[in-house]
Order: sequence, then structure tokens, then C-alpha cells
Amino acid sequence: MGRKRRCSPQTVSLLAVLAEEPRSWRYGYELSQETQLESGTLYPILMRLSDRGVLESKWESSAQAGRPPRHMYRLTPQGVAYAKEETSRYADSRNARMPDGFPA
Repeated sequence: MGRKRRCSPQTVSLLAVLAEEPRSWRYGYELSQETQLESGTLYPILMRLSDRGVLESKWESSAQAGRPPRHMYRLTPQGVAYAKEETSRYADSRNARMPDGFPA
């Protein structure tokens, strides 16, 4: 039986932000600002989650001349459940490691 691989703290951070408004389309720069993740960290995570069916993505054309289209992301129904599971698991593991009286 294979072990389920845990998400990195960066992935959990991204999932938590996306889960705040799971049906809203979000673009990468906005997610970068909210998670404080650099593009070299953020975009590989977004691609990996998209490949796993956790995120759906689309291109949004810009109404402003000269502005390139933006790649938009949102959680799939499967992704909503996955985000809840992983953020909960991360919180539980952090709490389990903290001695009594220390904040998680």
C-alpha cells in the first residue's frame, strides 16, 4: 500500500487562499500577492494541481488594448474537498507537534 504524499506548506497556503472563494476565478499575480509565493514556486504548484484535477484553468482575454490575456484558476469540486482535507491535515499536524501552551 502506497503512502499518501503530504502537501508542502506552500501548497497548503495556496489551497487555503483558493478555498476562501472556491468558485471565483483567480489569476496568478493575485494569488502570488495573497500567498507571498514567488512565481518560480507558485506556477509549478498551479500546474501540478491542474494536472491532478484539483484546479481548472482558462485564459481570460483583456478588454484593455495591449494587455495580454491572463491565466485564471479556481478549484474544481474535487479540489474543494482536497483543499479542506489538506488544510485540515496540515493544521492537525502542526497542533500535534506544539507543546502545551504554545500557539500553532
